[in-house]
Amino acid sequence: MQEYKMDTIRRSTLSQQVLEQIVHLLMSGQLKPGDKLPAEMSLMKQFDVSRPVLREALSSLETLEIITRRPRGGTFINNKVGSNPFNVMLALSINNVPAIIEARMALELGLVTIAAEKITDDQLERLRETIDSIQENADGDYGRLDKEFHRIIAQSADNPVVEGMIDSLLVTHEKTDSLISYREPEITIEHHIAIYEALKRRDPFESFTQMYKHLSYVRNKILKDYEKK
Repeated sequence: MQEYKMDTIRRSTLSQQVLEQIVHLLMSGQLKPGDKLPAEMSLMKQFDVSRPVLREALSSLETLEIITRRPRGGTFINNKVGSNPFNVMLALSINNVPAIIEARMALELGLVTIAAEKITDDQLERLRETIDSIQENADGDYGRLDKEFHRIIAQSADNPVVEGMIDSLLVTHEKTDSLISYREPEITIEHHIAIYEALKRRDPFESFTQMYKHLSYVRNKILKDYEKK
């Protein structure tokens, strides 16, 4: 059994600390892309944590696409980790809610201005369809449709350099979406329509302004509840 040099795990935020330790092993070179992790029992012993804590940490790493768990095959570090350090930084900060929101804003505000120049008529039509679907599902959980709206905009920027960041952007979207305690469909629809109209006019300045208005509102809403905890 391979032994890794790691710090003692404190018991306050166990799963997050396990996640950080595994990321540290990657950054220090003790783990490399493509490596197979030891079996669960071995990791539980080395980290001195329970199975639920370990599995929560591994689940977070899998969501961030840092590892892949294969049924009956083991857990492996993804080969693309080395080429996408944004995922590693996201893993280290996934529970730093203000930082996650700011990261989402930084990415989306840049992408929406480029999208205003590049978005296709087909993509605009798909954006409109997500808005219509949210209107039809206003009384339900339309988080999936909200995510699709933002995904279409990000992908319409059509930039291979930032393509690897889009998956991470969607992870930040899922994280912030999970923190929303109540839905306000009228406001979501109003904001999405304003962004859509700005993109349809191919106006990067207005697209930026409307996206900032939307994300700023979401940020304030989430942090208001977050700071009460």
